[in-house]
Amino acid sequence: MPAPVSTPVATATLQQLEHLLEGLDGTALQWLSGYIAGIASRTTLSKPESTDIRTGFLSPITVLYGSQTGNAKRVAETLTHRAEQAGLSVRLIRADNYSLRELKQERLLYLVISTQGEGDPPDDARGLLEFIEGRRAPQLPELRYAVLGLGDSSYPEFCAIGRRMDERLAALGGHRLFPRGDADVDIETVSRGWLDQALAHAAKAAGSPSPEVPARVEVDPLPGGYGRDRPFMAEVLTNQAITGQGSDRDIRHLELSLAGSGLSYEPGDALGVWATQDPALVDAVLASTGLDPDEPVRIDDTTLPLRTWLTERRELTVLTRPFLQAHASLSGSAELRAVLEPSAREAFSALIETRQLLDILLEHPAPWSAEALVRQLRPLAPRMYSIASSYQAVDEEVHLTVAHVYDETERGPRWGVASHHLQRLVEGASASVFIEANDRFRLPADPDRDIIMIGPGTGVAPFRAFVQERSLQQGHGRNWLIFGNPHAYTDFLYQLEWHDALRAGHLHRLDVAFSRDQDHKVYVQHRLREQGAKIYGWLLAGAHLYVCGDAIHMARDVHETLIGIAREHGHRSDAAARTWIDELQQQGRYLRDVY
Repeated sequence: MPAPVSTPVATATLQQLEHLLEGLDGTALQWLSGYIAGIASRTTLSKPESTDIRTGFLSPITVLYGSQTGNAKRVAETLTHRAEQAGLSVRLIRADNYSLRELKQERLLYLVISTQGEGDPPDDARGLLEFIEGRRAPQLPELRYAVLGLGDSSYPEFCAIGRRMDERLAALGGHRLFPRGDADVDIETVSRGWLDQALAHAAKAAGSPSPEVPARVEVDPLPGGYGRDRPFMAEVLTNQAITGQGSDRDIRHLELSLAGSGLSYEPGDALGVWATQDPALVDAVLASTGLDPDEPVRIDDTTLPLRTWLTERRELTVLTRPFLQAHASLSGSAELRAVLEPSAREAFSALIETRQLLDILLEHPAPWSAEALVRQLRPLAPRMYSIASSYQAVDEEVHLTVAHVYDETERGPRWGVASHHLQRLVEGASASVFIEANDRFRLPADPDRDIIMIGPGTGVAPFRAFVQERSLQQGHGRNWLIFGNPHAYTDFLYQLEWHDALRAGHLHRLDVAFSRDQDHKVYVQHRLREQGAKIYGWLLAGAHLYVCGDAIHMARDVHETLIGIAREHGHRSDAAARTWIDELQQQGRYLRDVY
């Protein structure tokens, strides 16, 4: 149960409360939330509350967020800090900690929610979405609200969850204060204006003058002042391949120094990496456009040579719908226009998956100017990697497990920007990094709890950190790892470490699924099904289950397999099995870090 951004409750008290609540089911937690709400209703709030102009109803602003990778959380925290600095009463709540029955009592609600994968909600907002779209959702004639959706325009269902939430709240009678914001990966481009409008409406509701609060508020600044906007240059200590000769993939183990940064992290956190583009790719893009690499380009208050914009500030390996729309218009390509039609979803997905910017520039030439090209390309965003080490075990270091995204095409090599950047870093070089906390993917507070970890491929990274941490905690909880990859001989990541952990008693069970080592493919979900009785027994006894890796295929298959296990071994109906798995998620005992 994460602490709110600003809290009058001592950290030690919150930790005690988290320990007391661990393991309670959804019904018990709902009852307790109502009990505590009753106590709160008899307590005088210390800050002025917002006033509903139409009803005179006094209530704090509610900022509700659903976040898979932390972006929506960060925006929601920024809104909360700015509101607090403006003297407004505000509460910040993660979607899965929100008491759904409170919705009908809300008067001023700001919802910040991301969309992941193929139009799916973040795990912490699944319950909220189902409730709002379900038959039990109340009419909301007194609600005033605004929605900020976060997404990635390289996916067909861009910001789909934000759109669904926005439309459903309106259908329930809510009053939309201002149009929904749909933010791409360069979040601030849209979120900055949306936050300003949200604060202005909140101040008006409270009868306050427009708040004069800085647009950029540092949220929870990290020790040493390093963070997303001020990354730390971490020295590369180790960069080694951990796949064997003959493997069709290059997976790297990197160790970076955090010495002198003041940064620390917990198992489950991610490392953000600010990459730069390979000079060879930048040269190829420039050659395809015929533009002068030294031409100065001014965007807002920043003037840089075109080459610098393309190397350090713009995405070159990921296509987006807005760029393709602009390029189709400029090039006059009927083929591109056809792919961009709403009915051509599959063709669009195929284009995004198989082409990069350079391919489009070569296949459909267009007369771009330097400024227009820079404006149309999406700003380069950091990439997040699950941390593969326990800070307590490795001290001032951070370890990563990185698969080099690389493909040889008929037009030459293509790669992913960050994995290619990291793959090229030699020992002694530096990487621009920051810590991204992930409070939704934590070990149980009680080290005597059993854990089940499902991590195929590089999804095993956080579980290396988990096992390291648990070995230091010296609790009695058992650790079970289920790992998968194509071949045992070449792709068994960290094999020696897992066997050492088994011998030392730090890992109690290891099941593997090497999909290409036999005639039929075997994946982690097959191992889950084979061990269904044991999996169900562990969960019934209070174990926590974790999944890390691919969201679109693996995580969905694992989820359905878990429902099947609950059905078969718990003798439950399909509906009851799904409800039970949902309750495990709500209790924080089934957690996913998927991408």
